[in-house]
Amino acid sequence: MSAAAMRAAFADQALSCDALGSPFMGRLMRLFAERDWPDGAVARRLARWEGDVTSRGQSVPLRIAGALHARVLQGDSALSAAYPPNAVPDDALWAAVAEALVREADRLDTWLDSPPQTNEVRRAAALIPVGHWLAARFGLPLTLWEMGASAGLNLMWDRFALRAGGVRLGPGDAALTLAPDWVGDLPAPAGPRIAARRGVDLNPLSPREDALRLTAYLWPDQPHRLALTRAAMAIAGAQVDRGDAGDWLADRLAGPAEGTCRMVFSTIAFQYFPARLQARIAADMDAAGARATDAAPLAWFGIEADGSGPGAALTLRLWPGEAAFALGRADFHGRWIDWRAPSPGP
Repeated sequence: MSAAAMRAAFADQALSCDALGSPFMGRLMRLFAERDWPDGAVARRLARWEGDVTSRGQSVPLRIAGALHARVLQGDSALSAAYPPNAVPDDALWAAVAEALVREADRLDTWLDSPPQTNEVRRAAALIPVGHWLAARFGLPLTLWEMGASAGLNLMWDRFALRAGGVRLGPGDAALTLAPDWVGDLPAPAGPRIAARRGVDLNPLSPREDALRLTAYLWPDQPHRLALTRAAMAIAGAQVDRGDAGDWLADRLAGPAEGTCRMVFSTIAFQYFPARLQARIAADMDAAGARATDAAPLAWFGIEADGSGPGAALTLRLWPGEAAFALGRADFHGRWIDWRAPSPGP
């Protein structure tokens, strides 16, 4: 990997962090792109890295950012002094980071082994209205199946509340409240009931044993994300299986379904599946949809990039009947929702 390509990946990540409301991460990524890295094990490993290092591939900039934030969360006083909520000049920030890259090389190297992984619970701001919409349409309990579920935090969306435009959806004792910038009308409250919930991930995380990993990839100048994630972790109880999403979903779809609406969903995950896996899942959903009935409907919802903008597309397919709905768009981190769903009536 050329030094120029690696630096370009950090510069590109800086732009993404700026766009997603993290000035600190924009600064940090830009410093990596522009400053001289201290000689040591971390710099040598980055120089030898092979493959796509950008956010579209192995996300190397976010790997190193998560590794450094983990040290801050673990109480590294020297690094913490340069991190939010403290405000220091660029030279002081880079001096603290450069020193940590050498001093903490062994710990940081371990974090470089794995891609970033967390749950962005603000994406549940789109799951909540979909759940109410499906409950109103079918009048059945929901069986939730999430692909790429990580720690399963968003499988708990019915325990969260959504507030938008003076309207509130969710239980009175909600574990957390989401309040994105909202365009459009919320669906009427329909009191969704959850019959079962389960997810799958190639590397599932435990909300308790992997708490540091789930929080380290959140951005240091966004404490509200940290608070929401910790609140979701405190009530998380969904099972997330380790495995291939195609095999796992095929097993679920082959089982009995009478009396519930099966809601298959993903949030910024399906877009990263290999094309062959995407095609297999689509074919399996079509086949299962052909067997769906009014007493056992099937829904497939996604918050995924579609090559357009802004943000991600909110898409829903329903069976029986093979209906497809474009429900609007959402920010990749759930900061805003542009809700365009029709009435849930058939």
